[in-house]
Amino acid sequence: MDVAEMMDAARRRLSELPRERLGELVVPRRILGIARPPRIEPRGTAWHLGVLLLTDDEVLATGDILRAREDVRRGFTAESQRERAALAAAARRGGFAEGEPVHIGWERLDPAALARGEASGPLAMLGSVPGIRWSRTGALVPLEGYLDDRIALAGPAGLRRDLG
Repeated sequence: MDVAEMMDAARRRLSELPRERLGELVVPRRILGIARPPRIEPRGTAWHLGVLLLTDDEVLATGDILRAREDVRRGFTAESQRERAALAAAARRGGFAEGEPVHIGWERLDPAALARGEASGPLAMLGSVPGIRWSRTGALVPLEGYLDDRIALAGPAGLRRDLG
C-alpha cells in the first residue's frame, strides 16, 4: 500500500471523529504608523495524529499547539511563557474560542516524495516500506503501524480497520 492509499484509509477511519483547527500568525499592517496586535487566523481543520496533521486533501507536519486565551496581565518567570501567552491571545483575537486548541507553525508535506526516494518532514522510506520518524531523535517506524496506533488512540471509531 502506498502513502496516498494509507492516508485515504486513515481519513475514512477518522471521518466521524472531531478535528482540531489550524491557524496562521498574521501581523497586520500599521495604520497611520500605529502597530496593531498580531492575530492567529483560522486556516482549516485537521485530525491530529502525533507528528502528523491530516486534512481532507493534505498531510501536514505538526508545529506548535496552543490553547486560545484572553490577553490578561500575568507575571511570568520565563520569556518563553510570555511568548506562548502572547500567541494564545493572538489566537483569541483571531476568532478561536476560549480554551480551543490551535495548531500553528505546521508544514505541508509531500507524500509523493517517498515514491521518488526522498524524505518529506518526518516521512521517509524505511527500506522498501514508507516510514515515519515520530520524534526528531526517534528511529523510523513503519507508517502503516504508526497510523493504526494513532487512530486507535483517537477514539472508538478509529478502532475499525479499513484496508479497502
